[in-house]
Amino acid sequence: MKGLELSKRYYEEIGAKMIEDKFPDLAKRAAIGLSGQGSDCLGFDDEYSRDHDHGPGFCIWLTDADYEKYADDLHRAYDSMPSEFLGYTRSMTAQSRARVGPMRTSDFYSYFIGSPGVPESLMKWNRIQEHFMATCTSGEVWRDDLGEFSAIRNALLPCYPEDVRKKKLAARAASMAQSGQYNYFRMMRRGDIFGARLALSEFITAALSMMYLLDKKYEPFYKWQFEGAKQLVCMADALPYLRDIAAASTRRDDSFPYNIEAVCAIAIRELKKQGLTTHTGDYLEAHGYSIMEQIEDEGLKRLHIMEG
Repeated sequence: MKGLELSKRYYEEIGAKMIEDKFPDLAKRAAIGLSGQGSDCLGFDDEYSRDHDHGPGFCIWLTDADYEKYADDLHRAYDSMPSEFLGYTRSMTAQSRARVGPMRTSDFYSYFIGSPGVPESLMKWNRIQEHFMATCTSGEVWRDDLGEFSAIRNALLPCYPEDVRKKKLAARAASMAQSGQYNYFRMMRRGDIFGARLALSEFITAALSMMYLLDKKYEPFYKWQFEGAKQLVCMADALPYLRDIAAASTRRDDSFPYNIEAVCAIAIRELKKQGLTTHTGDYLEAHGYSIMEQIEDEGLKRLHIMEG
């Protein structure tokens, strides 16, 4: 059973009654669900995930005032619930305990995005890394009568504000051009296969990020980026080329130039399809500058192309 389904059943069959019986006034004010760190929140957990931070559990998000009033008693009540459910045992490590149970809504968002709520400016939005956004909007919310937690969550979804998305797309285009179309070949001509491998790594990282941004989704933590990319529509045909680059040896493989240019061509096609570039060449950096021209916010527009 997937962790998200397990935790939802644990809440519905055990947790909901505990909250209703012991904290009736809080039942209609707390937000309940599972979100944050962990492959279970992304739906990517499997049998290998069960060796750490796995098991039934859920988050109880509270306003600052409610947390001050109920936290101590609510923590004790949460910890008193059965540690085993449907054959699964709740993890009791310090890390796993921190990601479930009662917590302030403001603390949850501040931990991941540096703000207790929706970022106040586009510049602040731009500084937040994608995997943090993916983490704090992952999982599911099962109940939120008050609506405070969900209002922030919904404002963060599905992706960055459009000017910020454009800025990050411009940065990814520049990074793909620099690492893949330029520096990889220079390092190979120098005979530096180690530097070339780092260039390829940068290229893959930037290309995967571009795929998510074009799909208007947040890119998850690095180890799940390829897995999550299976669900993307934009640039989906670039994925086999990126897998080939990731799996091949720099010492022996001569397919890198073709694969790099194939990925870049697909990226340019998608950028044009979304009306994000008017440039006609095949070098991605120029398309990055074309994207920059469409940004309306003057602060973002003045940033270096690779910032974002």
